[in-house]
Amino acid sequence: MNNFRWLAALMLFAAPVFAAPPLQQYLEEFDQQFHARMAKSKIPGGIYVVVKGDQIVKIGTHGVREVGSKAKVDENTIFRLASVSKTFAAGLATQLEHEGKFNWNDAATRYVPDFSFRSPNLTKQVKVEHMLGQNSGLSANAFDDLIENNMTPEQILPRFGQINPRCAPGKCYGYQNVFFSLIARVMQKTTGSSYEQLLEQRIFRPLQMHTASVGYSGFLANKNRAMPHVGSKKGWVEAKVVPTYYRVNPAAGVNASARDMGQWLIARLGHRPQVLSVPVINDMHTPRVQTADNLMGRTFGPYVSDAYYGLGLRIYRFGKHTLYHHGGLVKGYRTDLSYSLDKDI
Repeated sequence: MNNFRWLAALMLFAAPVFAAPPLQQYLEEFDQQFHARMAKSKIPGGIYVVVKGDQIVKIGTHGVREVGSKAKVDENTIFRLASVSKTFAAGLATQLEHEGKFNWNDAATRYVPDFSFRSPNLTKQVKVEHMLGQNSGLSANAFDDLIENNMTPEQILPRFGQINPRCAPGKCYGYQNVFFSLIARVMQKTTGSSYEQLLEQRIFRPLQMHTASVGYSGFLANKNRAMPHVGSKKGWVEAKVVPTYYRVNPAAGVNASARDMGQWLIARLGHRPQVLSVPVINDMHTPRVQTADNLMGRTFGPYVSDAYYGLGLRIYRFGKHTLYHHGGLVKGYRTDLSYSLDKDI
């Protein structure tokens, strides 16, 4: 939250997990802080949603959808979620794994036969779970530069055969977008439906996320959309919608409103068991790899005693409390989603 240089921004927050004032007082204080920070940095537009139990208790909006426009951000305005999209891919995949469509311990090459490392032995060790757990052993953000240079995942995939991971799969953390997105192939091969179809059928529709979509065309199809903005010497200016990361939809392709994301938070807190059952949620929340890099920096570093990556989300220990979190950044947008199970908020 302390870096507003690229924001347009959708802010998806639950409450912090430390000792807090009564809910209504907290909501009022948070709303004041939100508007003060947005105004101080002259952010064109943003929004937040807070959920308590199975209810949306607050949605706060700020500004306009586009600089120079009078169209205000409202609770149904869609934003690009960037890497918060990973929470959807993991939720969907964990549903399917628990239904027996595939197994976390299946070899990745069973579903993506054209994937390989330079070492055949290391290739054999890569499991489906490693796609979502950010513990494939790859260096952080491997081949993201190729995504940004307009290459497709199909064009990038052979490049993995030219490298080896920096550690054995499962043994170290390395944040991925390209490799993470391969989970779409696993799901399509085991269900016969595309990732986009599955997300609509199993997540968006059952949770009544009426404005949520996947991909570049889905973003453009909704007229109530927040455009990206970047900082310049003249202040915030509108930028073009960059479609590159829509090519890795499981990693960064979801568009949604605050109203939608309130429903997603309610489900992740365990109040929509027909979509996310307790075993599914527990599986996603099981730490897969330690992420020591999250113990540095001003945002979480002073407060977090330990940090991990589960399935498509981060796990932070604040003393005796646990916070589940994911952030996202793509040119013109910044998103954050956090929740606490023990506080149910």
